[in-house]
Amino acid sequence: MATRPVKTEVYRWEGTDLIGTKVKGELTAESLAMTRIQLRRQGITAGKIQRQNARTPRLGKPITAHEIALFTRQLATLIKAAIPLLQALEVIANGFEHPAMRHMVTELKQDISAGTSLAAALRKKPLQFDALFCNLVDAGEQAGALDVLLERVATYKEKTEALKKKIKKAMIYPIAVVLVALVVSGILLVEVVPQFQGIFSSFDAQLPAFTLTVIALSEWLVQFGLWLFGSFGIGLFALGYRYKRSQALRHQVDRWLLKLPVIGNLLHLSAIARFARTLATTFAAGVPLLEALHAVAGATGNQVYKDAVLQLQKQVATGSQIHVAMSTISVFPNMAIQMTAIGEESGTLDDMLNHVATYYETEVDSLVDNLTTLMEPLIMAVLGVMVGGLVIAMYLPIFKLGQVI
Repeated sequence: MATRPVKTEVYRWEGTDLIGTKVKGELTAESLAMTRIQLRRQGITAGKIQRQNARTPRLGKPITAHEIALFTRQLATLIKAAIPLLQALEVIANGFEHPAMRHMVTELKQDISAGTSLAAALRKKPLQFDALFCNLVDAGEQAGALDVLLERVATYKEKTEALKKKIKKAMIYPIAVVLVALVVSGILLVEVVPQFQGIFSSFDAQLPAFTLTVIALSEWLVQFGLWLFGSFGIGLFALGYRYKRSQALRHQVDRWLLKLPVIGNLLHLSAIARFARTLATTFAAGVPLLEALHAVAGATGNQVYKDAVLQLQKQVATGSQIHVAMSTISVFPNMAIQMTAIGEESGTLDDMLNHVATYYETEVDSLVDNLTTLMEPLIMAVLGVMVGGLVIAMYLPIFKLGQVI
């Protein structure tokens, strides 16, 4: 007769060790008494033990994609070292300082100890582990090569996150600087310009046209600034809300972004790199090609490329080779098509796709570095024109005070 798995709980404890140092942590045990016994075996005198309620949300920041990549790499390393899965999860949970990560890994350990497979346990947490991640782990468990598949998944996650970080680096820096410039200009227009306007009104002289324009802009901003700020915030929220729910809008916005100078080329390169890296990983894991292409479509990060990969999937389903189908779709560059063709003919498609991904990731890295170098003087020029223009507008009348006197 099969025995029922023992139900365990997570307990948070505080106490002192053998030399009197205050320590704290978490343990998984069957009961409060067993928690005290485990701590006593470790030479810890427990002062406070509290059972964690799994239904209440954990304190702290949410789990990031970088932490998931780190978790995957650690698990792959421990499994490759022939450490049992439950013990590996225990080691990983104790190593994370992030409470939410410790709690998540502990829950995975509990599910697996109850007889659930690793892939099934991961599928219970869709916010952290997407369908592609779970399918690759499932393929590794079924093939008896979990360590190999986890290494591939870890490499895939690390390279994907590195690529995302490069894209954010290229886009966030100029946006942040421009926003700061807008805030500084707004403060000058609302707080400083009206003070100069009061001084200028005491002089019976014609102000320069540039100064009059800035004063008019200041008056308008003082009168309607809150309405402008509120309307902008509401419009931005409405656009984001609509963007998440409208496929047509996502397609239109992503298509527009791809047409932007420099930024569009950067998004093109990153989408091709993601496509090649994801397809190489799934193909090497033995995932059926049609299923792999469906997973790849959601990993490109752009609605235009997602539609292109789904169209590619339909053509492959009718019997077309991948490189032939890619050549009929305009978004795929010739270099990627030729490398895919060589991989199909030589039976090394996963290796060729990895080379494609590495090439385009290098291109993205180079483009980001060049873009950052070029953007710095351009941003300084923008700041000079915006802030310096306001200062010049206010001091032009003062330069002419001698003529007035």
